[in-house]
Amino acid sequence: MISMKYRVVNLHLSDFRTSIMHLTLLLLMSCCGGDSQAAAPSKQTVAMLGDDVVLPCHLVSAGNAADLTVEWARPDLDPRFVLFRRGGIELQHEKHPTYKGRTSLSEDKLKCGDLSLKLSGAKLSDSGTYRCLVPTTDTDSTIQLTVGSVSSPFIHMSSVGNRVLLDCKSKAWYPEPEVLWLDEESKPLSAGSTKSVKGPDGLYTVSSKLTVDHTHGNSFTCRVQQRNINQTREAQVHVPDELLMTQSKSAVRISIIVVICVLSIAAVVLLLWKWGPNKRDKIHDGEVMRMSFGNVLELQPLMGGGGDRLQSVTVHEKIKYLDSTKAKLEEELGKTEGELRHVEEVITKLMDQKKDLKSQREKIILLQQTDMVKIAENEKKLKTPPKTGKEHKKKKREDASKDLAKRKKTHDDMLKETEKLLEKTDDMITTMTERKGKLEKDKEQISKYLTETERQRGEAESKSEELKKHQAENEPQSEEQKKPQAENEPQPEEPDEEDKQFHHPRTMTD
Repeated sequence: MISMKYRVVNLHLSDFRTSIMHLTLLLLMSCCGGDSQAAAPSKQTVAMLGDDVVLPCHLVSAGNAADLTVEWARPDLDPRFVLFRRGGIELQHEKHPTYKGRTSLSEDKLKCGDLSLKLSGAKLSDSGTYRCLVPTTDTDSTIQLTVGSVSSPFIHMSSVGNRVLLDCKSKAWYPEPEVLWLDEESKPLSAGSTKSVKGPDGLYTVSSKLTVDHTHGNSFTCRVQQRNINQTREAQVHVPDELLMTQSKSAVRISIIVVICVLSIAAVVLLLWKWGPNKRDKIHDGEVMRMSFGNVLELQPLMGGGGDRLQSVTVHEKIKYLDSTKAKLEEELGKTEGELRHVEEVITKLMDQKKDLKSQREKIILLQQTDMVKIAENEKKLKTPPKTGKEHKKKKREDASKDLAKRKKTHDDMLKETEKLLEKTDDMITTMTERKGKLEKDKEQISKYLTETERQRGEAESKSEELKKHQAENEPQSEEQKKPQAENEPQPEEPDEEDKQFHHPRTMTD
């Protein structure tokens, strides 16, 4: 009986001990946050710039690590320690300066064998390999920390020519990200190369541009992503139908309006020259100077009285006439040269306009080719039922088909109009070139007559000087000049009475 009781007591004690062990285990697990296992820590850890991050590390065998020597180090630094603890005390003088006040261990978790390092205010320079070591145990693990930075992108929309330009930009990224463009069905779109610039703070600013038209749809997504830190940011934009469909029309129409304006101005100038006073009649002192700009310049002095009157013209009158003629010729030469310059300017503008029209024609042809490709693609889409939003997408594709047909017709009409303008421009260039040739001949003829007038004027001036000299030589001497001469001459003898009677002139009474 006693033996039976003893056995019962032992059985109760055994159960009690088992319960105590279970309770101890539960308390230990609670203390360590349910992390008593000695599993290997994650080899990769990512932190965002400025955030706090925990680098995991645990004792291989669960236990209290509060009094153990714990080393957290970066092999690439000198000194290498980011935290050094010995005998329950953290030795600050052993720590690298950049980590002072930024690293710590949890006292409560150390008692459970949790050696995880808390790093506050992560910096880009914190990226690297960290080693957790407890020399007295087998605990030795490494963690690769990557500090990243991200920001949301922004899309700027603008019109360029006949399309819409989408410019996606995002700042403050690290490591360097990539940029993707997606259409409304999340399919990738081909865009230009991504531009990436690294700032003085080590962060990257990325930008990418995408040129779209109505055939690409209306909704576009710019996705900026960094795979190393598993971060993605997106921005979406909706381009209105009106903007997409009117760009091509407005751009080409504006260009054609400019062309028409330039050609109209040139046509007005041409008409003014064609119907203006090509012949100028100028009257001066009974003389008419007829100047015919496509024919031979004529100078006809019409003197009343015929040839006798011409013979009676004095040298002074001739010089006066030649001076007047020279002034008129110089005036006409200036006007002709001015008109010639205007014609040359118009020809230059027409040549430039012809070049622009040819360029415009090439652009329209490319637009027509694009229209054909897009029409074919849209017809293919119409034959393929959409997976989601069937009615909405079907209607949208039908509308796009109508818009593409209208656009093609518009481009066809524009091409015809451009061809007509090119033909008119060529005709005007020919006309203005002929006009230039006539003006050059007029200039040459006027210059010839001007040279001849200057020559005759020089001869008349020389003749005038000769006449003055001759008159000076033959002019009778004055009384003052005669007196000295008379005093020096011998006095004639006084005639006698008979001689006086002989030489005395007879009067009418005699």
